[in-house]
This record gives sequence, structure tokens and C-alpha cells, in this order.
Amino acid sequence: MSPRVGRVERTTKETSVLVEINLDGTGKVDVATGVGFYDHMLDQLGRHGLFDLTVKTEGDLHIDTHHTIEDTALALGAAFKQALGDKVGIYRFGNCTVPLDESLAQVTVDLSGRPYLVHTEPENMAPMIGTYDTTMTRHIFESFVAQAQIALHIHVPYGRNAHHIVECQFKALARALRYASEHDPRAAGILPSTKGAL
Repeated sequence: MSPRVGRVERTTKETSVLVEINLDGTGKVDVATGVGFYDHMLDQLGRHGLFDLTVKTEGDLHIDTHHTIEDTALALGAAFKQALGDKVGIYRFGNCTVPLDESLAQVTVDLSGRPYLVHTEPENMAPMIGTYDTTMTRHIFESFVAQAQIALHIHVPYGRNAHHIVECQFKALARALRYASEHDPRAAGILPSTKGAL
């Protein structure tokens, strides 16, 4: 079986982004966006998903981090969709619950071909983690879902530390995507849909 890889280059007046992902990798990650905490989160995504992931982004950080974060998430979603290919033989659904000290994230995904996001996290989080605006977390997932064309439900029922609240979401997402995208040995050659299309 050939590796399932995606490669997307996205260039605008605001950013230049390169994303490469191998869904059948070992968690080898090379990420540089210029936003330290975001790099840390993308590293979690690759390592815990066992995706080989390369992300190189140059953005208008002299304005703020918004365009850099958003465009990277869009390119990541597009690359993930490309890597999934025809989705024949995959599990399709995946879920994972991950604690990080006092915080807990519950993530469920459906590689459905239909983009939809449900996202809840504790209110009154610290507004910044380094140069990372914590209101961007939801927007990252919105952007990723739009391009990956998946249904994604993320729920953080409790947490206190903003770093922990965000990080456990990325770790749980990584595992849920890994489980959903893996091949089911009992479903070789079968598309997991009664509609005949995903």
C-alpha cells in the first residue's frame, strides 16, 4: 500500500504556506510558523497522530498572528483531505478523550466529506499564550474542517490553565484523526458509507 501523502502550497499577499503530511508516518515533525505556541500545537498533532508533518509558514506577523494561523490551518486541512484519498477501507469515525492535568478534552471526528464543527471550551480563558491569541483555537478548527471536509466535535468540559486547555484539544484531535483515518483490516476495499460516497 502506497503512503497516503498530501502536499499543499498556499500563497497570498498575507502569507506563504507549505504543508506536507503523511498519514502513515511515524510522527516526524518539522514545523515553523513564527508563532511559538502554534508550532507546539502542530507538533502535538503530528506526534500523537503519528503523522509525518512539515509546515513552513511566512506571514505578516508585523500585523498580528491571525493570517499566519488561519492560512496554515486552511492548508493543513487541504493537505489532510488530499492525503485521505478515496477513503476506501478506513475506519471513518474516531474519538479520543485526553486529560492534561486539570483539563480534559473530548474529540470525535467523522471523515464524512461534510464540514461541520461543534466546539466548546471553558469561558474566561487567559487571552494570550505567548503571542498566541486563545480565541484563534476555534478558528483553527473551523478553517481545518472547511478544507478537510470532516465533521469535528470538540468539548472541553473543564480546565483552568489556558495552555493545558488548548493542548489537550490538539492531542485528542491527533488521536481521533489517527484512529479514523487508519485502515480497518475487516473492511479492505470497502468505502465506509451507505451512500456510496464520502
